[in-house]
Amino acid sequence: MAHHLILQERQTIARLWKERKSKAEIAHVLGRSRSTITREISRNMGRNGYRPRVAQQMAKERRQRCRRPAKMCEPVLETYVKEKLELRWSPDQIAGRSLLDFPRKAARQISRQTIYTWIGQQGEEAAHWRSLLRRGGPRPEKGGHLKGSVSIKGRPCIVDGRQRYGDWEGDTVVGPMHRNGLLTAVERKSGYLRMAKLDNLKSETVVRGAKRKLGDLPPSLRRTMTFDNGTEFAQHAKLSRQLNMAVYFAQPYCSWQRGTNENTNGLVRQFFPKGTDFQRISHHEVTRVETLINERPRRRHGYRTPAEILADRLCCV
Repeated sequence: MAHHLILQERQTIARLWKERKSKAEIAHVLGRSRSTITREISRNMGRNGYRPRVAQQMAKERRQRCRRPAKMCEPVLETYVKEKLELRWSPDQIAGRSLLDFPRKAARQISRQTIYTWIGQQGEEAAHWRSLLRRGGPRPEKGGHLKGSVSIKGRPCIVDGRQRYGDWEGDTVVGPMHRNGLLTAVERKSGYLRMAKLDNLKSETVVRGAKRKLGDLPPSLRRTMTFDNGTEFAQHAKLSRQLNMAVYFAQPYCSWQRGTNENTNGLVRQFFPKGTDFQRISHHEVTRVETLINERPRRRHGYRTPAEILADRLCCV
């Protein structure tokens, strides 16, 4: 799926172009097609050369000129979505049902992301609509933008296909009142889990936990990490340096972009249900649960276990 270039990518283009790198080389570094880079430079090259912030603004203005009317501005569709939310339907259920209820009216067929986005734009009323969603909807504190973070849009395309080892997804499983929790990191290709007990959710504690649990892996198994947008990952740059991993962040309210981690956290909750105070859970117990999950057979691996899959990989390193 194609995504618009973001400012960080445009800054990389400017730097590499200044270093006289070819468009093909720039495309390779960013994991983009050569035609994307060619089009970007030709559209946004000015008298003073290629300037990333100017290019970002020009691209924004072009999108605004071409933007179609917002779907939720259609009165019938807005009423439809509101009524279904009041019935406690999820955005996914509303989106899916709209295809059946409006089979010949594309203007009234909607995606779940459009509904989430609309909710987030409702100002004071947003809290009401979120309260109707399961578990209160996406957690607001996870929706911010961390300083210096790189969006998942800038992540190499090879990560999406699970074609290699060493690409991880990470998040936290939290205890009561967000006082403590677990750091969970899942390798995308094998499904292998590493967990660290966190006495608190401060960003420096998370960095220490990640280094402790991932630092012993060979470089070929430490390529990328994709996190949620929680403030506990504010020191992502330090984590990236210490583990020599590129760190990316999923878009707000897009938990499916870290589906492997979300599903694994569900397995973790079988052992540590919501409300578990991790202050009372020992490091030994966390390790025991980690082992149990890694030794569960998985259908997508022909019922081999993540531990077996990764053990084979380590033998080849």
